[in-house]
This record gives sequence, structure tokens and C-alpha cells, in this order.
Amino acid sequence: MSAHETFAAHNDAFVSTFNQGDLKLTVPNKKLVVITCMDARVDPAAQLGIAIGDAHVLRNGGGSAREALRSILISQRLLGTREIAVFHHTDCGMFTFTNESLSSKIKSESPGDLDVAIAVDEVNFRAAYANLDESVAGDVKFLKEHPLVMKDTVVTGWVHETHTGRVKRVV
Repeated sequence: MSAHETFAAHNDAFVSTFNQGDLKLTVPNKKLVVITCMDARVDPAAQLGIAIGDAHVLRNGGGSAREALRSILISQRLLGTREIAVFHHTDCGMFTFTNESLSSKIKSESPGDLDVAIAVDEVNFRAAYANLDESVAGDVKFLKEHPLVMKDTVVTGWVHETHTGRVKRVV
């Protein structure tokens, strides 16, 4: 059975206890943006005590601040967030490949397709950081120095340890 075939039943159960319908489009309660990885083992709401309405949680492969920038700017400029927390995690798949290896894989799956070859060469699949702490620090530096991120923004960087559930502050 495909995952989507259970969506309606799970949503019915969710709706039966849903009591947040009166939340308005407004500043998140904690004025917080959390940037984290798309890894299915990462659950920022449970791990950080974030309730519905508390924060904007932005997820992408590796928890890249660069990829999240568009959403950060919308969150800050239109919805009033003033704090950003970057969360990367141990045992991240983003450290298991290179741009070249993934590009080659995609091209080999569509041999002779020039559109695929051109398009894949335009994608940067991962930042070239040597280790996890460097990755977090690099994203924090990027945000603190970016001219479009509001200057009064508090930006912190964290690592979530997937084997223990603990988080540690890096920056």
C-alpha cells in the first residue's frame, strides 16, 4: 500500500481532536525560524518543544540555510520572526556523496538526455564542508553576513545527535 492511501484516514483521526482552527496568520509565538534536515529521524517539534503556532520549521536535505533563504526572508519581512536556529544532525546522508557522484548517477539513469544533463549540472546538491560542526558554523556565518537577513536577528547553530536524541550548541 502506498503511503498516500492512508492520508485520509489519518487525517480523520487528526481532525477529531483538532482544536487549532482559530490560529490566525501572524507572527509565530516564539518569533523563531528553525532550519533543519528533511531526514525522517528528525522531529523538531518533539525534540525542541515547539507547538503548533510557535515557529516556522524549514526542512531540506542537510538543513541548508542557503536553500532556506527565500522562506527565511518571507518569515522575517512579512511575519516578524527575529531568531533563526540552524539544526544539522549526526549520521546525515548529505556527507555520503559528492556533487559529482550524484550528478553522474542522475545522468546515467537518463543516458543521452541532454535536458537532464544540462539541468543536473545547475544543481548544487551539497555544500563542501569537511565535518558537521563546520557545516553548522558555515550556515550560521552565511545567515549573519547575508545582507537580506535582518541585522538584529539572533542566529544560533546546533547539532542533533540521532543516536541519543540530544542537541548541542555549536555556535
